[in-house]
Amino acid sequence: MAMGFTQDQVACVCEVLLQSGCIDRLSSFLRSVPSLSTRPNSSYVGPQHIVESVLKAQAAVAFHQGRFSDLYALIESNVFTSRSHSLLQQLWLRARYLEAELQRGRPLGAVGKYRVRRKFPLPRTIWDGEETSYCFKEKSRCVLREWYCRKPYPSPREKRELAAATGLTATQVSNWFKNRRQRDRAAQSRKGQMEDAFPDCLGSSGTTRVLLHRSDDDLSPPPSPRSRELLPCSQLSSVQPPPLRHLGSAHYPPYRGDSNVHCRLNTPH
Repeated sequence: MAMGFTQDQVACVCEVLLQSGCIDRLSSFLRSVPSLSTRPNSSYVGPQHIVESVLKAQAAVAFHQGRFSDLYALIESNVFTSRSHSLLQQLWLRARYLEAELQRGRPLGAVGKYRVRRKFPLPRTIWDGEETSYCFKEKSRCVLREWYCRKPYPSPREKRELAAATGLTATQVSNWFKNRRQRDRAAQSRKGQMEDAFPDCLGSSGTTRVLLHRSDDDLSPPPSPRSRELLPCSQLSSVQPPPLRHLGSAHYPPYRGDSNVHCRLNTPH
């Protein structure tokens, strides 16, 4: 079926089927490509954007078929552009989590997932080297923290703007603010209890110096020494929340191959 397709059409069909989640049809389509049907794990020869679309399709099929070793080998032996990092990072981590769950015989909690990420860090072929925390890039967390210092209750419109600026979803942004408010309330409660229990520790002004540690449930790796340290909220001079700046393209950008290519999906179910 795919014998009459051009390379751009092959890449386009791979992208469309991948984004629509039709993995069975995607697997059938890859088997129909002559250069891949006899050697399913072989490299597809062509321009970079075409090869990358085929490799992503192969990675998704390998994941859904439980061929995790093939998935890891494919990711580690090919260099991908940033537009493909998000998808391949998800496949890598989910495969590692599933393998760990099968070995332990139970679902992984936050601690278990953190240990898996530490044991199997993302390959540099799908990672730009920036520190991540719970799969949030550090620059995204900086934007959220700076906004939180001025306005811990952003409006729905502001959440959408923050999502666009950080590359996260509006739900992720909303959850981040909710969790941060809960942690701050808990920390304030503990501080009050400590002041009641140890009144002699108070200074002459009736205040106490509180050292801020990473919370016990913050399982993210320590920040890079090069990471910019944020000032306490009280030391921030600006009254208004910081301006939003877009930090990157969407996780699943549209296919940008040959503009004259039109995909017609006639792949078998």
